[in-house]
Parts: sequence; C-alpha cells; structure tokens
Amino acid sequence: MAHIDAGKTTTTERILFYTGKSHRIGEVDDGEAIMDWMEQEQQRGITIQSAATTTYWKEHQINIIDTPGHVDFTAEVERSLRVLDGAIAIFDAVRGVEPQTETVWRQANRYHVPCIGYVNKMDRMGADFYFVVEDIAKKLKITAAALQIPIGRESSFEGVIDLLEMKEIRWENNGENMVTSPIDAQRQSAAKEWREKLIDALSGVSDCITEKYLAGGELEPSLIRAELRKAVLKREILPLFAGASRRNMGVQPVIDAIVDYLPSPFEAVHATGHHQKKEEDISIPCDPKGQPLGLVFKIQNDREAGSLCYVRMYSGVLKSGSAVFNNTKKKRERANRILRMHSNKSEPVDCLEAGDIGVIIGMKLAQTGDTIGSENWPVLLEKMQFPEPVISISIESKTVSDQDKLKEILAILSREDPTFTIRENDETGQLIISGMGELHLDVLVTRILREFKLGAKVGNPQVTYRESISIANEHSENFSRILAGKENSAGITLKVEPAKRGSGNRYVYAAKNTGKSEAPQEILEAIQRGINAAFSSGIVMGYPCIDILATVTGIVYSEQTGTEFAFEGCANMAFDEACRNASPILLEPIMAVDLTSPHEFVGEVMSLVTQRGGQILSMNSKTDIDEVKAQAPMEKMFGFMTSLRSVSQGRANFSLEFSHFEKKSER
Repeated sequence: MAHIDAGKTTTTERILFYTGKSHRIGEVDDGEAIMDWMEQEQQRGITIQSAATTTYWKEHQINIIDTPGHVDFTAEVERSLRVLDGAIAIFDAVRGVEPQTETVWRQANRYHVPCIGYVNKMDRMGADFYFVVEDIAKKLKITAAALQIPIGRESSFEGVIDLLEMKEIRWENNGENMVTSPIDAQRQSAAKEWREKLIDALSGVSDCITEKYLAGGELEPSLIRAELRKAVLKREILPLFAGASRRNMGVQPVIDAIVDYLPSPFEAVHATGHHQKKEEDISIPCDPKGQPLGLVFKIQNDREAGSLCYVRMYSGVLKSGSAVFNNTKKKRERANRILRMHSNKSEPVDCLEAGDIGVIIGMKLAQTGDTIGSENWPVLLEKMQFPEPVISISIESKTVSDQDKLKEILAILSREDPTFTIRENDETGQLIISGMGELHLDVLVTRILREFKLGAKVGNPQVTYRESISIANEHSENFSRILAGKENSAGITLKVEPAKRGSGNRYVYAAKNTGKSEAPQEILEAIQRGINAAFSSGIVMGYPCIDILATVTGIVYSEQTGTEFAFEGCANMAFDEACRNASPILLEPIMAVDLTSPHEFVGEVMSLVTQRGGQILSMNSKTDIDEVKAQAPMEKMFGFMTSLRSVSQGRANFSLEFSHFEKKSER
C-alpha cells in the first residue's frame, strides 16, 4: 500500500520473480507487469484493480494483493486491507510520506493491520532515507525503526547495512544474488549509532530487551527479531527497509520480513462477527476445524465464468461443489468451482481453508461485503465502509436497441465496484452514473466502450449533491386506497430531526399504537422499507438525503384494512411531507485537496486554489517541493489540472479526496 508511483507494482513484480512465481520481471513502464493485466492499466501505467496472487518463500505461503495508489480507486485499497493480516507500506525516498500514504495508513489503522515499511527509489535524485524516517515519525505518529541503513545515495546507492547481523549487503546478477561483506571501517560509526537507535526504540516496548541491555548482555539477532515481531503485531513499531526495486536492490530482505514480522492468519487479530440469533458480537478464531465463515470482499466479472467472488476465509473449510449459505442475503448458493488467483490467471483448488484467499465461481447473488457460511451458524462479519461517490455524468447508448444492454453492463460494473452507482433521472430518462472522481469515471466509460464494445454518448461531469433538513418537524399522514375492490389503509405520525453532520441517516420505531390491534412484524418492516426508500429519493431536488433522524411516534393499524403496501406508501409520503416543512437544505461535497509544487510556483498554486473558493489549511516544505493541504468545493475543481499545469509549467500535482458535505453557499 502506498501513494501513486511509490513502486508498489514494481516491488510486487520483483517479489514474484525472486520467489520463483514468475520467470521474468515485468516492467510497469513497458506495460508488461503481470499484476497490471487490464489493458487500461498497461496503457496508463497505473494500477486500477487490486490483483491477488499466491507465492511461496522459505516454506511459507504468502497471499499478496497489489493495490492501486490513486485516490479514485480507494475502495480497492479499503477492501484489500479489510481481509489482509499484514501490509507493506512503501515510501518514496525523495517524497517521504505523501497524502495518499496518510490515507492508506488510516485505513490500515481502522482494520488493525500490522505493517512493515520499505523506503523505495533510493537511487533517485534527492533520495534521503533519514528524512523519510523522521517524516514517518512526525506524520504517521509511529516509532519508525530502521533495520537497515543505505550505503550511498542517489546514483551512488550500492546496497544496505543490515543492523541486526551487522553486515553489508549488495545485489548482483539482476538482483538474484545477495552478496554480504563485513561493514567498512568508514561506515562502522554510523552503523553502531543506528543499531543503538533500533535497540532504544525496541526497549521502549520490550522489557526483555531493556533488562538484557542494562545487564550488558549480548543481544542476539534472533532475540531482537522475536521481540520486534511482538511489537509489529501490536502496531507499536514500524520496521524500515531500504532499496531500489527498479534496479533489483533490496527486495529479498523485505520478503524475509514478511515471514519474520507479519502475522500468520492464526496470530492475526481475531475477526469480530455479529451473531444474529443471540444479538451479540463474537470473536472468530482462525480455525480450519471451526464452522465455515468467509467474507466476499470483491466481485469481478468474467466473460466465460460469470461472477468471480473473491473470498477470504476466516474459519472452517469450504469445499468445491458444496452448498454455501449467504448469511447476509439468507439464501443458499453453490460453490461450483474454487480457484486460486495469480493476477488474471487461475488454478483450480479443492477447498479454501481458514486464512486462505480464493475465488468462488457459481454464486449469483453475492455482493461485496456479504458473509458466507452455513445455515446453522448465523454470523455476520463487519461490513466494509466505502466513501460516497461525489461526481456524476450522464450516459446513453448510441442506439435505442442498445439501451437495455447498457443497463446490464452498468449493473455488472456496479456489482464489481461499490463506489460506482447508477440511477435513472425520472424527468429526462437519462442514466446517471456516479463515482469517486474524473479518472474513476473515465476508466469505467473506457471499459464500456472497449471491453464490452458498446457505443455510448457521455455528458459533462456534474457534482453529486445531497439534501438534508435544518429544523425538526412532526407530521401525521393517512393513506387510503381501494385496489381490486379491497380497501388498503394506514396512518403514521413521523418526526424528522437534523442529525450531526457526517453521522448518516437513522430510523427509530417508537410508536404508540392507536389502532384497534397490535401491528405485526411485517407491517413494521414495511414502514422501515418505506422510510429507507425515501432517504434515497430526496426531498426537493431528488438527491439522496443524509444526516436525518426519522422517528415513527405513532401508527394507526387495522387488521381488516392495514396492508404492507399501505404502510410502505404511507411512510414514504409522511417522510416526504415532514421533510418539506423542516427547512430542507442542499449540501455540496467539499474535497480535501493535496498539492505538491516546486518552491518557485507555490504562491501561484495557492492563489489558484483560493480563486476557486478553496481554503488553505497547511503548508509543509520538503527538500525539492512544497506540500499544500486545502479544502475546496467539488463544483469548482473541474478542469483544475489544466490551470495548475499552466501556472507551474506542468510541474505541480494534486489529488482530490472527498472530505465532507457542507451547506451549499450562494457563490
């Protein structure tokens, strides 16, 4: 995991080569990387979809997911970190901690994923390993402990000093041979100083190291490794390695570190599940003998096989050809075939055990975030949280006959990608697709045109707004319709209140029944369905509602005429009317803008942001660039790249990430 262009795919390609999984090194720049298999990834030179593979090193099986760095594909990182037990955080030796590095670090924190760090691109102009160590400690608020220090820098980078074994390592023969030698006399003092810092950092979290060190005992590398492993598993220390993956230097020690410091599935933090019958959270140990339980973390469409469901097994065993129960949907499905993936190639396997990652073919209903298992153990694993889509475009097929085909393709793409949504505009009949940014939508539209070979016309990007209310209001609604000669009636009193910004919508049932008899469970579910549907259909402008607390305070139910249809419709109408009289407001997406610019252009870059209604939050100077953090309305950021390039001679860069919704100001 890392910022764009830190070298994730390049490093993964080396890992596959040195572990013997591939027989040549695929280069990203030549469009030949094994992990970047999509045509667009090869053309653009970026990772778009996270690719999974399995390899072996020193009798350990390692499942690897290579994630994208671009903020538009943050969902790929989110779902990968949700199911992994450990991560390699890659840092650019010149830039240090970049904006997207901080984002993925927060995601790793959320899922308690232990990490090791790798400072890549040590051969680049301006590379500074020691600056990166300080930057990590300052920005990521974790103790960064260097396990290696570089020999030379920039073009004279030739290897590393291993601070555990106290020896120099260099690479020969395309990086395949690691050559060790004693530490040169000139570098002895620096090596001793940094080993002291490593022991010092470790003694802060390990009593065993402190006692032995104070007693003057010899600290063997095996003891340091064992104590360091404990600290990494608790996320107290980030061990750092150095290298230059493009020049095939520094990769094997990182593979060793995966085995030495990252947890196996049996040591990782136990997954938490919610037992639906007992209504309580339970801990799920990784045990192949336990009840089967897994999480669908990704869906990918395959022309021949249909839906490929990527599953991480947390407990038990899932056999090929067996029945699978989808706990989320409460439906039975069948695992016709089980595959182990190597990027876009696969090999069939008989079963998936606890700790494994694989692909199930045959499940038709599964979606990202679904829990699969068995009927007699109704446990749901925690769902993944994805950010809101903030940018929309209209799309229509070139011919009327292709319109249904386009809808099918969009449905396939939205199953694959939880941050991609589709809705139909009631007034114009146009299909509106929404995503995380201009690049995200551009990639999806290109897939429709090239991969699915369907001609389509695309409109200009539009901002996706939200609606909410600013005051509380209560409304009583009565519903009465005669359908097929039968009367359908319902009465609901609903109170709506504004909730804290960012807290989401909430529905509460606190009704006193004023009807003649008690309403059954189906009626209460119908009311909830009606209100949930109203949340997504908007108030005045038709944009989805956010941050509203809807409380049903009273219902009128009659056994003879009270139907599910009547209560669902009544709830929808009550919500609509209550919100219209609660001073509805329009909210616009505010984006976190991260800019990097050479020192001489930073003034013009900052003024460009403020001209677009943005607010500068902070500025940080590094050796060759300035980093600026700002916030700006999404509406004003279209075409920003062109303006930014023109004021900075094409040398400044930026990334946008959704921050929050705010009341739209009349600019």
